[in-house]
Amino acid sequence: MKLNDYLDIHPDVEDAIKNKLPIVALESTIISHGMPYPNNIETAIMVEDTVRSNNAIPATIAIINGRLKVGLTNKEIDFLATNNKVRKISRRDLAIAVSKKLSGSTTVASTMIIANLAKIAVFATGGIGGVHRGAEKTFDISADLEELSKTNVCVVCAGPKAILDIGLTLEYLETKGVPVIGYKTSELPAFYSSKSGFNVDYRVDAALDIAEILKTKWDLSIKGGVLVTNPIPIAFELELVMMNKAINEAIMEADKEKIIGKEITPYLLSKVNELTEGKSLDANIKLIQNNAALAAKIAMHYIK
Repeated sequence: MKLNDYLDIHPDVEDAIKNKLPIVALESTIISHGMPYPNNIETAIMVEDTVRSNNAIPATIAIINGRLKVGLTNKEIDFLATNNKVRKISRRDLAIAVSKKLSGSTTVASTMIIANLAKIAVFATGGIGGVHRGAEKTFDISADLEELSKTNVCVVCAGPKAILDIGLTLEYLETKGVPVIGYKTSELPAFYSSKSGFNVDYRVDAALDIAEILKTKWDLSIKGGVLVTNPIPIAFELELVMMNKAINEAIMEADKEKIIGKEITPYLLSKVNELTEGKSLDANIKLIQNNAALAAKIAMHYIK
């Protein structure tokens, strides 16, 4: 496959690929489905600026009119943020969206696929999807976990989204052989909180060491990603008991309204933001910025 058969690579990203400069992939679901307007545009631009200020090139990924976009213009970010026909695209939707010339924002799973096509090894997001609460009845498990088991991309996040069953998410990742690294922490962060009550597989205190782990893993032909969990800065974290109360209430509302499938995560995030009077949105923005900075540092060391 030639890259230009399906991919449109932004000139800045293309230059970085050719010259082996550090690049950080960024997802676009947060723009179209994860945050209200205008926070979505402001956050997308802020995260890109954070990557640049840490000496890496941002590559926000999306699908526009059937083309896989690796690196977006401000006009394209605005399109994703304001067009209610933009779809949420995961692995199962990717080929259909491209063949039918649709537009969509990418989840963690589809961002990993497209980043890997463009040879981008490091990706920053807010939180990954995982095993939903009550999955023993609904079988609602995010495709993000399966993608981490097969696609060679390092995903930097603040842990699984707090609306999930974190214990079962960790068990699933272990089953799939995905290493879970805590950056300067032995405890898995829980998105809005630095605490979850669960341990990571390994604590690593330096971006350089994480980059070395990536090189070693893929040099050994051990397929699949690495999950780097980066706690939200303590100054911005939310109290765990308060968050769990809001999440449980949001889940009950979702059950009443029979919201399922790929609509459940944006619904729950929006409802939790409403119940916390905007505090969860503020925390979300801070943790994404924090993850982008760490991802840029890992990418800097990975290319050397």
